[in-house]
Amino acid sequence: MDRQHEGELIESGPRGSAAIAGLLARFQPPAAPRQSVDSTNAPQGPVSGTPAWGLEQLAKAIVSKAAALLDIKEIDTETDLFDAGATSVDAVRLVAVLDRELNVRLSLDDVFADARPRRLAQRWLGSPTKHPLPEAPAATGAPVAPAATGAPELPVASAPSATTTASPGTDIMPTETVAPDETLPVLDDHAEDLALIMADLARADQLPWCGDPEPVPPRRVLLTGATGFLGGHMLLDLLRHSDAHVVCLVRGDTVQDAERRLAEGLAGFSLPWSAEIRRRVTVLPGDLRQPRLGLTDEQWELLANELDSVVSVAAAVDFLRGYPSLRRTNVLGVLTLAELAMTGRPKPLHHISSIAVFNEIGIASMGEDDPVAHVDRLTAGYDKSKWAAEAALRRARDRGLKATFLRPGGIVGHTRTGAYNPHDINTGLFSAISRYRVAPKINYSNSAPVDWVSRVATAVICEPSGWGQNYHLTGRPDTLTEMVRDQELGGLNVRVMAWDVWLKDFLARCESDPVPELEFMARVLRNPAGQKIVEASVTAPMATGERTEAFVARHKLPPPARYDAQARLKSYERMARDGLVILPHRDDPPHLWFRETMRGKVGPADGKPDTHCSFALTLSIASMYQLVQHRTIDVRGTVSCSLLHPDPLTVDDGEIWVRPHEGVPHRHGLDHPLLRYRLALRDSDGNGWWLEGWKTARARFDYMKQARTLTIRAGREGEPASLAGTMRVPKKSYKREQIDGIRVNPTLSMREQRIAKLAWLTWFSAQLGQGLLEPTLRAGAELLDLRPDAIDLDKDRYQAKLKQWEKDRKHLR
Repeated sequence: MDRQHEGELIESGPRGSAAIAGLLARFQPPAAPRQSVDSTNAPQGPVSGTPAWGLEQLAKAIVSKAAALLDIKEIDTETDLFDAGATSVDAVRLVAVLDRELNVRLSLDDVFADARPRRLAQRWLGSPTKHPLPEAPAATGAPVAPAATGAPELPVASAPSATTTASPGTDIMPTETVAPDETLPVLDDHAEDLALIMADLARADQLPWCGDPEPVPPRRVLLTGATGFLGGHMLLDLLRHSDAHVVCLVRGDTVQDAERRLAEGLAGFSLPWSAEIRRRVTVLPGDLRQPRLGLTDEQWELLANELDSVVSVAAAVDFLRGYPSLRRTNVLGVLTLAELAMTGRPKPLHHISSIAVFNEIGIASMGEDDPVAHVDRLTAGYDKSKWAAEAALRRARDRGLKATFLRPGGIVGHTRTGAYNPHDINTGLFSAISRYRVAPKINYSNSAPVDWVSRVATAVICEPSGWGQNYHLTGRPDTLTEMVRDQELGGLNVRVMAWDVWLKDFLARCESDPVPELEFMARVLRNPAGQKIVEASVTAPMATGERTEAFVARHKLPPPARYDAQARLKSYERMARDGLVILPHRDDPPHLWFRETMRGKVGPADGKPDTHCSFALTLSIASMYQLVQHRTIDVRGTVSCSLLHPDPLTVDDGEIWVRPHEGVPHRHGLDHPLLRYRLALRDSDGNGWWLEGWKTARARFDYMKQARTLTIRAGREGEPASLAGTMRVPKKSYKREQIDGIRVNPTLSMREQRIAKLAWLTWFSAQLGQGLLEPTLRAGAELLDLRPDAIDLDKDRYQAKLKQWEKDRKHLR
């Protein structure tokens, strides 16, 4: 089965459970026809006359279907399906299979909340409507020995004394009537999450005692999460800025398999995997979710005695899954790393946490040493898991562990490579805002680029004086005003809505006009827990980081800077290529435009210009991004010239390059290119023509004349130039048309129109001024012989003179 193709179809397909089930039916073999059951032999329910599920039987049936779906040899009723390898796509498929084949209608939220088959069965049986048991053949497989789980037991009504497992393809159906279990309690997920968290925290009290680690920069580091967005960048920064050898724990059956996963993960974020990197990296196959990381006793003891530092970056980042589904990675895995750090040689543990530990709606402050949220007021499983991991490590601190908490906020794209995390909430919000031009009212955007977060985190890891503290790696938070201004300067008119209004608007747009690239964000915001996460992030106060700022200043690291339009430019372009955002296009309504009128004379290419010609052009830009990144201006209008055609020619397509080639001339000289015009023309007979023109800066002081003069060549489409001449913008019309006559998109507010006009004039004046001054400055440099080639020439002349003197001296002898 082609899982990738299937996933793409599911992600881009229609919405609704019926549509999803229909789509998934393509990938499932047709269900065997149900055999009719003789009414005299059919099992009868005690009340309604129809068979009904019991907890044990339904749990085993779900295990059977899940095992076949995931192609897993053996799972049990207490196995979290996501820990067993299920993905979001698999969750959709499982919901459809259970509905179609077992008549058990669970929602995706049910699966994400707790993906253990027994809990799914209990959730269904505890629902107000219980569906009858579908007719099916008798069981063909027998239960096998239970698999061990590390989860503490919670009271579950009617739970059997043994755990049941099933293999793929095993159908487990009751062979006799089972009455509905009316003793099942109503599920209270939140209360059970709290009970599970308290049980997990108690595990920290079983950690060994340890002393302080040796306060020296680490030489051998264990790093988890190197295949992820932040972990991959931290791996490279550890290698760049320290002498440490890094051991990367990566899931895989073999070393080769783990190395392949690491190489693919790094490549996905434009990071190298070269021979030099491999020389200083040891890839260790393991699993954070398993006891002792899935390592042998010998490997465990070797790490315990040889490592200098443990860096915990790996995490299950899924905003839809519940705490029971995330705890093995995000809490128990962290406790296993703490045990490793406290075993053998004492080692510091540097834990990448999150400001999600503050995700309580209405929290007053988010300082590095401020109290975190009350866990009973957190709603999302991810937030609870990050809170529980920190709480467990605080207990471990009391037992001697030197634990450092590094708390990023949103981790946004790399400022130089543009690499970004497509499943980050900030990425999803930015994508939605740029596509729909509406934004929720945001207090602060506590986010920082991945390159800055990684650099500061690795500096803390390598500096013993910084260990054992809390750090906020949130950069310089953005305000709503600043974010909207960035969009305005880019030509995007963004409306601001209250959170509730924006949420309804976004979901309505996703339903009416689905966008596959925004499906991740839509899934999060359709889920109540996901809504709370996003709401908490957009209404949160500014995260402060005095300790981080002091550390950065003390070690001369890049200071926290606002992730403004210029910083996000590379990520913006990459997201546009991936379909997440839409860049303004020249076919869109122009952001700003003005007229340019020219008059002059043209003639044969090798003759004297003697025929009057005029241009009536309209110059426009779709956005400031077009100027900053490409330095181009779009051109439309007409060209009137009797040598070309008796009637005016229409500009089919036209573009102006501002300071092409950075204003550097192709050939050595003092004529620098200022503006380059390229027009595709069409006459009334349908014939095509081309026209190319240059405004050139020279080492003279008639700057205004140079800025208005255009030297042109023109010819028929596909033929060399047949006409040439000079055009000029009349002095009287220059200010009237190109300054006072600037027009801005009328849908923008008056303030936005003033900003757009000012931004254009500032940018174009700077480019024009630089272009006009370059030839004069170059002439001055040559006059003073300050250019390197002039100095080299003088050296050559001096060497030639020395040789001549030597010859003359020998001749005189």
